[in-house]
Amino acid sequence: MSADADQNAKLPDSVHENIGTIAEFYARHEERLSLPQAIVERISLFFGSPGYVAGSVVFVVCWIVANLVAPKYGGPQIDEPPFFWLQGIITLNAFIISTTVLIRQHRMSKLAEHHAHLDLQVNLLAEEKSSKIIAMLEELRRDLPTVRNKTDHEAEEMARPADPKAVLSAIERENQE
Repeated sequence: MSADADQNAKLPDSVHENIGTIAEFYARHEERLSLPQAIVERISLFFGSPGYVAGSVVFVVCWIVANLVAPKYGGPQIDEPPFFWLQGIITLNAFIISTTVLIRQHRMSKLAEHHAHLDLQVNLLAEEKSSKIIAMLEELRRDLPTVRNKTDHEAEEMARPADPKAVLSAIERENQE
């Protein structure tokens, strides 16, 4: 048995379910990609690779060397210094790279928005569950005859679920100040 398989065997079933849910979430987003979007994403990933950067540097150096050395050996100089054509190629390259990166970032920001919304929903649900558990424990504590009945103000406060609208209003007021 490999180390990865051994680690996976130790994980609870709920973790495997959550991992599966997350994988399905990403798979659904990948399925929804249009052909042009998928092409732009692949181009963006290629432009962001170390190989592309290295290839670009090699191309620029070779272009400059070839155009500086060509007249000395009787060859044609395609692009004289200050390398007008090279500047045009680099500018076009920068335009294509920045556009593809912006398109990819736009999709990634939508995905991040979905993540944030999911996080908010899960956090609100967890907060409600925690409040309910605290309320139930307090009720159980009051009902047990062997436990001294005392008022726990902190537990009472924590047993009340937070009002998301009130919290959002408080955050908005704080940000305005």
